[in-house]
Amino acid sequence: MTLDSTAAPLEIDPLLDDPATRIVVCCGSGGVGKTTTAAALGVRAAERGRKVVVLTIDPARRLAQSMGIDSLDNTPRQVKGVEGPGELHAMMLDMKRTFDEIVEAHADPDRARAILENPFYQSLSAGFAGTQEYMAMEKLGQLRSRDDWDLIIVDTPPSRSALDFLDAPKRLGSFLDGKFIRLLMAPAKMGGRAGMKFLNVGMSMMTGTLGKLLGGQFLRDVQTFITAMDTMFGGFRTRADATYRLLQAPGTAFLVVAAPERDALREAAYFVERLAAEEMPLAGLVLNRVHGSGAARLSAERARAAAENLEDGRIVDQEAGNAQSRGSAVPEGSSPEASETHEPLAPASPHESPTSDVSAVTDTSDVSTMPAASAGPESVASATSSVTSSVTTVEQLTAGLLRLHAERMQVLAREERTRDRFTALHPEVAVAEVPALPGDVHDLAGLRAIADRLAAGGTTS
Repeated sequence: MTLDSTAAPLEIDPLLDDPATRIVVCCGSGGVGKTTTAAALGVRAAERGRKVVVLTIDPARRLAQSMGIDSLDNTPRQVKGVEGPGELHAMMLDMKRTFDEIVEAHADPDRARAILENPFYQSLSAGFAGTQEYMAMEKLGQLRSRDDWDLIIVDTPPSRSALDFLDAPKRLGSFLDGKFIRLLMAPAKMGGRAGMKFLNVGMSMMTGTLGKLLGGQFLRDVQTFITAMDTMFGGFRTRADATYRLLQAPGTAFLVVAAPERDALREAAYFVERLAAEEMPLAGLVLNRVHGSGAARLSAERARAAAENLEDGRIVDQEAGNAQSRGSAVPEGSSPEASETHEPLAPASPHESPTSDVSAVTDTSDVSTMPAASAGPESVASATSSVTSSVTTVEQLTAGLLRLHAERMQVLAREERTRDRFTALHPEVAVAEVPALPGDVHDLAGLRAIADRLAAGGTTS
């Protein structure tokens, strides 16, 4: 499949080589190859001289396996085997550890210990909705502030909606600024006897009701957590806002990753529109696992017709007594078997292919060259049966291959229609197509092959 003339090519190497490019964010729906794309970009950028760190949020740990690392954690680890002047590091987000690091960095030791040991905090840091996306933003901000790498490549979380990555700061801010949180924080803010009086009188009805719904101990854990975190809430919002602005900066490039399938490209279109609304810099679309064919000139219709011709001819040639049915005379003293063997086969139907005629002639010459001593009726019949079976097998295989080709061409046509609908709606989006590999990527060589195809995928042909 070649790029539609209306789609601008996405040039990957200039993007990676530009020192002004500091962050590349790979986003898209689940299962379209975001992790592989991010890793392949990291390998190519490092081998072209950049000092790269790839941050993945993929729990399947495919990135570690493909880079030859036993495991990835919250600390960047250098990848060995990179061929080039640059460096490649990789890490996998540990959501809870990142949250712990924030607490330890922004609270005194006693308060940090109280927060880390709080049951509500432990639940929040391990699985609260949106925490993973927010912590990915936090980790990105940490990596960028350290300035140890000149390129950060982010593999966004495998969320149901990958745009949760962009929404996380707002959701956290809404949670921290919500009426429920402010109400629970009120006693701590008032302090002293006034606070106790408020807690005993003003909150008695609310705490009694919530205690029945959530449990009294749970409610106390929440209040203790909020009291301890009070001084940190502003820092969360400030850092989230700073990272959000960083994603809008000129040094950031978003790559939307998709497969040539209707649902994936529909999600990609939504992504493109949302990024434009948020004023995020979009570099282009990476279209993964695109199918191709070395015999694209043979259409699906012609392939199916050829397969039908082969199959029709094979069925007619195998009919018993077909020589007699054609009205040909059998020489006196000759057996029917010998007559069938030595008589040239005429086409049985107007759909029979020339290949069948050639095969039949070849079969006859093979039989006629048998030694005379062994050319008795039974020997000739046996040889004829063997040769006919061989020809039948070849024709069956050929017809099967033609039908497989027809199915592949149908897949190519469907992918082209799907892609063209996307490019018609978003002609401004540059596109790079990555041909499908015959197997899974499980090492640096595979990532390098993906990177080569990705770099070449933006060229029209």
